[in-house]
Amino acid sequence: MKLKKFAHEASRISAPFRITQGDKFRLKDHDPDATNGLKNKDEAHRLLERGVGMLSQLQEKLYAQDRWGMLLIFQGMDAAGKDGAIKHVMSGINPQGCDVSSFKTPSNEELDHDYLWRTHKLVPERGKIGIFNRSYYEEVLVVRVHSDVLQHEKLPSSEVTKKIWDERFEDINAFERYLTRNGILVLKFFLHLSKKEQKRRFLERLEDSTKNWKFEASDIKERGFWKDYQNAYEAMIQNTATKRAPWYVVPADNKWFTRVVVAFAIVTALNELDLEFPDVQKSKRKELAKIRESLLHEDD
Repeated sequence: MKLKKFAHEASRISAPFRITQGDKFRLKDHDPDATNGLKNKDEAHRLLERGVGMLSQLQEKLYAQDRWGMLLIFQGMDAAGKDGAIKHVMSGINPQGCDVSSFKTPSNEELDHDYLWRTHKLVPERGKIGIFNRSYYEEVLVVRVHSDVLQHEKLPSSEVTKKIWDERFEDINAFERYLTRNGILVLKFFLHLSKKEQKRRFLERLEDSTKNWKFEASDIKERGFWKDYQNAYEAMIQNTATKRAPWYVVPADNKWFTRVVVAFAIVTALNELDLEFPDVQKSKRKELAKIRESLLHEDD
């Protein structure tokens, strides 16, 4: 399938989950079990394979052109499938052109800096795709749900007011606007998982010895704050979904569909950049032609 035709199909499938204006967004309006007419895993796997192949071609041009960079942000509850989506969607990418960063509890050094410091220094360079598995958005999620975390962030008391979440949304929007104005494309994925499916995946991890390592006691603790997290995610999307840095609210109950939507959203965004391999100057082409001739006439 040619790029233009495939890009149209990719846009058709991913567009319904794209949020660019958050004021009317309500999480309850989005079904975590949706597959939007995609019939089964086999069909999804075929589409994903095509998407991965197309993404590989586009990433090669992105790297060669060296004008744009891409930042992909993944957020979601535990067991939402963030690791799996990254693994499968990026499976065809040249490792030299892609970096993955995960963010957990801030270190002492990180707490001595502003909350954007640890992520800003890992923003991808031009020509590369950077992936944040969790990100600075934790500062309006886990920090909002657990007030004691905010108390350990060493902020001056005068700066911790009722407006702090609105102020952080403002800061994040300004940061993402800065990145996009400097040629860093920003796509954000919220993997929308149901509480019922999270329970099933937790039980699977507990009952399968090969998956025990994935489970931590803190996962169950955080599950107890489910409603608080859902409210925090909704507020996050309402306040930070923009045309420059859209959110994709991706149904996550069916991993095979999640991965198709993520892949197709990335393909769509890269395709819209009209990426091309650099045009070699005439003098350079002459030099290359001479080198080619010398190699052809070289004695073996």
